[in-house]
Amino acid sequence: MASPKGNTGAPTKDRLTPASWGRPPHAVLVVDRDGTAAQVDGDPGLIPGVRQGAPLPDGLAWLVRATAEVSDDTVHQGGAERRAVPGEFQGRRFEAHPTRRADGNVVWWLVDHTARLDAEEALAAERERTTFLAEASNILLSSLNADRCMAATARLASGFLADAAVVVAPAAGRQLPVTRAVRGEEAVRTLIAADPSGVPGLAEALKGFPPVPSRWIDPALLPDWVLPEGFVATPGSVVVTPLPGHGVPAGALILLRSETRREFSESEETFARLFAARAGAALSAARLYAEQHSITRTLMRDLLPPRLHRVHGVEFAGSYRPSDARERVGGDFYDVHPGGTEADPSLVVLGDVCGKGLDAAVLTGKIRNTLQALMPMADDHERVLQLLNGALLNADNTRFATLVLASVLRSGNQVHLRLTSAGHPAPLVVRGDGRVEEVPTHGSLVGALDQVTAHTVETVLLPGETCLLYTDGITEARGGPLGDELFGEARLRRALAECGGMPGEAVVEYVQMLASQWLREGGHDDLAVVAITAPQTTHLSAVDGHTRGRYTS
Repeated sequence: MASPKGNTGAPTKDRLTPASWGRPPHAVLVVDRDGTAAQVDGDPGLIPGVRQGAPLPDGLAWLVRATAEVSDDTVHQGGAERRAVPGEFQGRRFEAHPTRRADGNVVWWLVDHTARLDAEEALAAERERTTFLAEASNILLSSLNADRCMAATARLASGFLADAAVVVAPAAGRQLPVTRAVRGEEAVRTLIAADPSGVPGLAEALKGFPPVPSRWIDPALLPDWVLPEGFVATPGSVVVTPLPGHGVPAGALILLRSETRREFSESEETFARLFAARAGAALSAARLYAEQHSITRTLMRDLLPPRLHRVHGVEFAGSYRPSDARERVGGDFYDVHPGGTEADPSLVVLGDVCGKGLDAAVLTGKIRNTLQALMPMADDHERVLQLLNGALLNADNTRFATLVLASVLRSGNQVHLRLTSAGHPAPLVVRGDGRVEEVPTHGSLVGALDQVTAHTVETVLLPGETCLLYTDGITEARGGPLGDELFGEARLRRALAECGGMPGEAVVEYVQMLASQWLREGGHDDLAVVAITAPQTTHLSAVDGHTRGRYTS
């Protein structure tokens, strides 16, 4: 039989001599049963320290064991394919492909896969880090509470980056807000009277300066307050990195690894800074939100209608519903300014500013503050309206308002009212027998013309009787069966006729309930209602057999 091309017919032993191979691109070893390098060829730089005729170094013990297994294999011989054997030597990772020779020695082709495996591991690590950053960003940005954000930062960092993590916020007075977490445990937040300069790089990180390399920090010199209670291991590596915020530093992050783990690498420190940037942005946003919320709450306190109660023996009740459920303030408002003594009348103001939402609420705030300043002349309604009108005309706005003023004074069992309307719906009085009377006061808008005209009317409430002040959002509420009919004054009067003798709070709730039912889910203007009620007494006085009031101009 003719030999194949390139086959000289020589015995297998001769055909596998290195001289017949040329210069292989990989390291090639011929290893005997005893683990001695019978022949060495290929790139010697891949296997430094391996000499022909000498036992293989300890780093190639895995290859010695594999040689013994292949040499004892009597089934597969010659060029029969066997599975490659993985192993490491001198920082390189190989796949050793064996061929058993007839004399029992094994030829090993050592293919260097270090670069490929490093690239694959780096890619896998980068994918894992990217996934972690995406998940961490979602968690950190899901809450605008600064304390919860600090806890999430410490928990995430201890679970992925280190064995334990400490988040240090900027000092609150002489104390440091610190949140510490150990891997697998919940974060714990405390205030610590500590000097940040005791931790290398921490004071600088809290000021936003770049971090110092971890190799500059001696873990043995860390103060006790840095170590969380559940971290029982000895720290072997430490990273301190700033938490950048929006314009100002949001704090600093301290990462701790036990001495049983390898130290932080340069790439891990870089990744820790990437995580810290996201955490710092989230913390900064949470603190900014908290500051804005505090400011808004303070400002809103003067814009929201007050809670009404009994003042100088007179019952007051009020209710306000903004046009937009997402907003707490709007263009309708009311206030009760108590008299200095029980002998002085209290001033009740209910108004409606043109427009809705926050812009209208800003003007209501100005009107309320102006009326508060005009309290010394509160009993002169026309004078108060003229001064308020001038203040609105001089302001940089184009809005006007309607108002109704009520001076309220209790005298014995009766409540005396002086009512003045400035372009506002006339007040309604609910008598004890269920009759509903309109108080005939009228006047012009405030903030629209140079002069305000107003007509003041006096009336008296007997025990159990109520005077209702309301904005046009009640009567102009559009709804009903077809959704396009106004609630109207006639419907309001019929509703109030059922409220004879009811407490003021019950009257207010009843009116608001009927208006809400009428509106259903439809849009509406701001709704505001105030009830002034003469409290029920044990002995009711009667005039001509009827509990009847009297109007005077």
